[in-house]
Amino acid sequence: MVVNVVILDYGSGNLRSAERALARTGAQVTVTADHDAAMAADGLVVPGVGAFSACMSGLKAVRGDQIIGRRLAGGRPVLGICVGMQILFAEGVEHGEHTEGCGEWPGVVERLEAPVLPHMGWNTVQAPEESVLFAGLDDATRFYFVHSYGVRKWELTPGDGFQAPLVTWAEHGVPFVAAVENGPLMATQFHPEKSGDAGAALLKNWVGTL
Repeated sequence: MVVNVVILDYGSGNLRSAERALARTGAQVTVTADHDAAMAADGLVVPGVGAFSACMSGLKAVRGDQIIGRRLAGGRPVLGICVGMQILFAEGVEHGEHTEGCGEWPGVVERLEAPVLPHMGWNTVQAPEESVLFAGLDDATRFYFVHSYGVRKWELTPGDGFQAPLVTWAEHGVPFVAAVENGPLMATQFHPEKSGDAGAALLKNWVGTL
């Protein structure tokens, strides 16, 4: 069975690159801002580049925040990429400006502390053994990052009857969250669509969960 993936077009992200990369997994891929199509898809990809505040404005303009929330309420898969991951957290802080995110996870997206910013290029990650996204990929695998901001502190802890998400870390000056797997909600700070064979394997792993 061919799965249907929608890449949400809200004016941010390398949409065509993501479209080509996902199509190579065998999925049927559509780039659209259409509410009904985004809700009906087997999987929804939320890309994002640039400023947190601009991405949130664009997302809200197409009701993307509502689409994400409603899909997750029904257990429908969502994958965030780069700033598309960042906006899933509670808040972004850039140049002293505080912007409310989607709030799917607690936490603050803030500037990394590193000698060189942006963090641009290939880097390894430390994924949990139970990871589905990184299944079949070893610790030496590199992914392509382009960002100056990230989540430096994971704030969601397990509670009664609650299973903690799987958090993958990377380091550039300081440790930061490189990926999260939380039931139907998954996300990567790096760009799998720009990460060659490693990114292709990760996207295939994600499509395999749909």
